Amino acid sequence: MEAYDADRPAVLERARQAGVRAMLVVGFDLTSSRRAAALAAEDGLYAAAGIQPHYAGETGPGELAQLRRLAQQPGVVALGEIGLDYYRHRAPHSAQQTLFRAQLEMARELGLPVVIHSREAAADTLAIVRAAGPGLRGVMHCYSGSLEQAREFLALGLYISIAGPVTYPKAAQTWETAAHVPLDRLLIETDCPWLTPQRYRGRRNEPAYVREVAARIAELRGLPLEDVAAATAQNARALFDV
Repeated sequence: MEAYDADRPAVLERARQAGVRAMLVVGFDLTSSRRAAALAAEDGLYAAAGIQPHYAGETGPGELAQLRRLAQQPGVVALGEIGLDYYRHRAPHSAQQTLFRAQLEMARELGLPVVIHSREAAADTLAIVRAAGPGLRGVMHCYSGSLEQAREFLALGLYISIAGPVTYPKAAQTWETAAHVPLDRLLIETDCPWLTPQRYRGRRNEPAYVREVAARIAELRGLPLEDVAAATAQNARALFDV
């Protein structure tokens, strides 16, 4: 994103110094997906290409054809960020659902996992993923729903990814999820430049701060930080086949 144009090399170096060995750079429209794919040429960086629900009203067959070509470039290991967002209402729900289904089908055809965005849309997200059938691989990105809903997504074979809000002082629902999702189905992320962990609130978020997420999950689960780091790294390697 443009938020890192002035100091991207330094941001990446701080991440490496914090122990981050690899990261997934996630697109949300065609422009950002192209930039993510270009960054994937750098060692330790991988890309996801996708069109977020906010852009459903301006996405047609031409844009999907461009996305398909982009998703087949070297270093692109997932389709995303895709899904549903009923919170901001930037596109009609019907258009979001159509785009979501189309990208799920594309992911199946290309053999790629998906990174799913779902905000205030858990029921429809569940229904569409369930209708896509068995064998779909993916992760519920920046998960903020209940543990009960998380278990429904887990039953469909998806992973659950936890971000900076797990460090916030009033995020009890996210704490519960982070404490009880099976460790072999858990991922960690920053969603930077947003959702900066509590220690750094008020600053731009960056990949190095994912360590804060892992540390809070370790605290909630009563585990060493190293155990959470090792498990979530292995889960990421398995899901994204890297």
